[in-house]
Amino acid sequence: MKKRELLWVSLVLLTPALHGCFPAIVAGGGAAVLMAEDRRSSGTYVDDQNIELKVSKAISEKYSDKKYEDTVHIDVTSFNRFVLLDGEVPDQAAKDDIGALALGVVGVRNVQNEIVIGPITSGGTRTSDAYITSKVKARFTSENKFQPNHVKVVTENGVVFLMGLVKHKEGEDAAEIASTTNGVTRVVKVFEYID
Repeated sequence: MKKRELLWVSLVLLTPALHGCFPAIVAGGGAAVLMAEDRRSSGTYVDDQNIELKVSKAISEKYSDKKYEDTVHIDVTSFNRFVLLDGEVPDQAAKDDIGALALGVVGVRNVQNEIVIGPITSGGTRTSDAYITSKVKARFTSENKFQPNHVKVVTENGVVFLMGLVKHKEGEDAAEIASTTNGVTRVVKVFEYID
């Protein structure tokens, strides 16, 4: 394979990995920096991306029917093979089923099911959530209390979920920064502690 084709394939494969990561990677060489600063092994980093794809696919295959299109909205995030599910479903049965689907994917160690039973969020709410996520990440950088890419930030309907392999102090600082960010209604820590 030519170098140019290899670069494009690498960029395409890494694109899902960039979702929710900070700082953004612009060049192929940046991926090595991002992975070098990540506390997960490179294999686990790739496993997480594959888990997100597999869990999303399993949910999509089961809930792609027209009757679910306006009632099921699920986001899947994996960090160190620990899956966070957030979003909205119409009933407890769907919430439980989606949790079981995620737990059944090879490589998943655990699932934190934060899916809410209720109507799906609007496009405006999701845009606001993306903005909140960016504000929290920017504050992580400006506060300079820990390496910002050690904490993954996911926002759903104003609730901020924090994931990562962190020291207790880093987790406390991240939660404090997130909870004092404008627009955040609640902070949920989904950390694994390394101290």
